[in-house]
Amino acid sequence: MNLNGKIALVTGASRGIGEALAIGLAEHGADIAIYDLEAEEKGLLNTKQQVENTGQRCWSYFLDVASKAQITETINKTLSDTGSIDILVNNAGILTPSSLEGLDEKTWDAHFDVNTKGVFLMCQSVLPYMRSKKSGRIINIASIAGRQGSPSQGHYASTKAAVITLTRVFAQEVGEAGITVNAICPGIILTEMGKNNLGSEKEIKHWSNVAALKRLGDPKDIIGPTVFFASDLSDFVTGQSINVCGGIYFH
Repeated sequence: MNLNGKIALVTGASRGIGEALAIGLAEHGADIAIYDLEAEEKGLLNTKQQVENTGQRCWSYFLDVASKAQITETINKTLSDTGSIDILVNNAGILTPSSLEGLDEKTWDAHFDVNTKGVFLMCQSVLPYMRSKKSGRIINIASIAGRQGSPSQGHYASTKAAVITLTRVFAQEVGEAGITVNAICPGIILTEMGKNNLGSEKEIKHWSNVAALKRLGDPKDIIGPTVFFASDLSDFVTGQSINVCGGIYFH
C-alpha cells in the first residue's frame, strides 16, 4: 500500500497509538504532520525524529483539538508548510475511569471536548481543502467501547459511540466530493492509557484469555487498517467502523 506523495495529519501523536500511526504511515511513504498539547512536547519531538528516521518529512505543532480557534490557525499553518492535506487521522483522546453515578460534570465535558468535539472540529477544518481537490481520506480512531460500553467507562464509551455516528454521517455528506470517512475501533491496546485503565497484571492476563487471539493489542496493530483506509485500496469503502481487537468483540 503506497502512500508516496501524500500528506497525513495525525493528532495525539506524542505517544501510544498516535505515535505508532505517524511512524507507520511514514513507513508506507507519506509525509507526516503531527499534533499534540504543548505539555507533550518531549514525546512529540521523539515522534518527529522517528518519522524523519524513515526518510519522510515531518512537521510538528502544538494543538488543543478542543479549541476551534487553535485548530483553524494550526491547519492554516499546516497547509502553508506542507502544501497539501490528503489524510487526516483523528486519534487524540482521553480516558479517566469513573462510574457514571460518581462522574462529575467537568470530567464528562472534558471527554466530549477532546474525544468527540475534537473529531468534529478537525473534520470541519480539513474538508474545505479536501473538497477543493475532490479527494481525501479521514480516519477516526473510535473504540470497541463505543460499540457496547463498559463499567467505569460510560462517559468514554459515549464519546466513542458519537465518533462512530459522526463517521457515518460525514461519509454520507462528503462522499460526492471523493472523500472517504471511516473509523477504527481498537480493543484493549497496551499503551500507557490502556495499562493504566486495566490496573493490574491480573486484568491483562484475564483479557488476554478472553481475546480469540489470546493476546492484547500493540499500538502497531492499528497501523495496517489505518494504512488501508488511507490508501487507494479502500476507494469504495466509506462510513465503516472496523474492530481491531484480537477477537474480544464480534459485532
